[in-house]
Amino acid sequence: MSQLKSKRALINWDLVSVNPNDKNWNWTDLFCFWGVNIQSVIGFSLITSLYLVYELNTLIVLTGTLIGSLLVCFFSNLIGKPSQKFGLPFVVLLRSSLGIRGAKYFGFLRGLVGIFMFGIQTYFLSKAFGYLIRIGIFYFQPTLLDNEFFLIFFLGLNIIDWASILISIFLQTLLFGAGMNFNKKLIKFSAISVYFGMLLFFLIVLLTDVKFTSKVFIDSLDYKNLIDMKNLLPLITVTGTVFAYFSIVILTFGDFSRYVKNEIELKKGNLSLILNLIIFSFFALFIVTGVDSFLKQDPDNLSRILTNPTDIIGSLNNLLITNLVLIFIIIASLSTNLVANFIPSQYTLINLIPSSLSLKTSSLIISIFGFLVGIFWVTYLSQIGILSFIDTFGAFFGPLFGIVICDYYFIKKRNLNNKDIYSLENNGVYYYSGGWHIKGIYSLIIGFIFSSSTIWNSNLMFLQSYSWIIGLVIAGFVYFLLARK
Repeated sequence: MSQLKSKRALINWDLVSVNPNDKNWNWTDLFCFWGVNIQSVIGFSLITSLYLVYELNTLIVLTGTLIGSLLVCFFSNLIGKPSQKFGLPFVVLLRSSLGIRGAKYFGFLRGLVGIFMFGIQTYFLSKAFGYLIRIGIFYFQPTLLDNEFFLIFFLGLNIIDWASILISIFLQTLLFGAGMNFNKKLIKFSAISVYFGMLLFFLIVLLTDVKFTSKVFIDSLDYKNLIDMKNLLPLITVTGTVFAYFSIVILTFGDFSRYVKNEIELKKGNLSLILNLIIFSFFALFIVTGVDSFLKQDPDNLSRILTNPTDIIGSLNNLLITNLVLIFIIIASLSTNLVANFIPSQYTLINLIPSSLSLKTSSLIISIFGFLVGIFWVTYLSQIGILSFIDTFGAFFGPLFGIVICDYYFIKKRNLNNKDIYSLENNGVYYYSGGWHIKGIYSLIIGFIFSSSTIWNSNLMFLQSYSWIIGLVIAGFVYFLLARK
């Protein structure tokens, strides 16, 4: 293959180093980035459940949350620095460790998981749109929803469900394919808007009865028996749970850090995750305990504590609050889907066929397959345990991270040949054996075996929250032993 053709086969304007003028992200942008990662229905339920449902010591949960977030910051700095320095997305950086072709196909695993999770998240996003549509129809014509037309189902979805999922797909395709400059604005708008919504809801709960709600919130906190060996296991569990929640974002964090101005802004921005967790946890806990205390005064509502935002608004019987919360849920779900699933999938797809795909075409592919996942989620995919297979693909992520970090910091000594990383020439530094770095592939498989064993081996499932770190350590260590020779 000629040198010109080999370059064309690997170069894409979305994969080349970021122009220094476009490195305009500062720590506040990363604050918003981490904000949208925690501002989700799952994040809300997870945080409040850790504090309230499992009856754990409050300081133990807080300490575990902080330790987990510090681990996320540490690993995000490790993977974010090379991308920030060279302006490259993760999949291009992976070429240095696994070879040109190894990075193409093993990097695509992140895209497969991202596309599938995008489809699932799109389905749940469409439910929020569906609620709004039903509320609107009921408001103007209460009896219309009883029409047989709305009782016809296909693939478990009626006409409103189909309209909702089409709106979700179209809106995300339109917004997310506009490029990183627009996505940056979308992320900031979402983070600020959702925090404003949580502040608004917090004030509504607080001002209903300041003394009562404040007392309920304080009483919900448990500080007893802090220094107790029995708290060690819950501390480890909470730490692992928080880390596992963010782990899917860490691997491809370089897709965003490549736009950060400098390393100082990168470190400050990653530390802002801790501030995000504190703010979000306070609002979430106060809202949940406050609403629960009012419901418990009603003899008909003496049920378990509600930690899911949709369950909470469903129990309030207030149309204005319901509509507002649904709008904020839509905003939060959109941005979370963008940073956790859509953008990483864009880069892995483009890296798969660099000469043919762009942000626009990759966005269309993601949307098509995401739409298919969304419409088949209820009737088929959710019934066959497909998430176990997705978790298995995800077991590659920790080992991939470990190999990249070991290669960059210990083998290549923080150096990168920006020319050869786009070359398919036999004498290219990253061509290795026909485009495959055998030592890297071998290390990846060994790490994957250990990581996936926490998913499929029932005796090791208690380590599943740490499967990412286990795979990272094993793969990184094996790679170091092999590649240093």
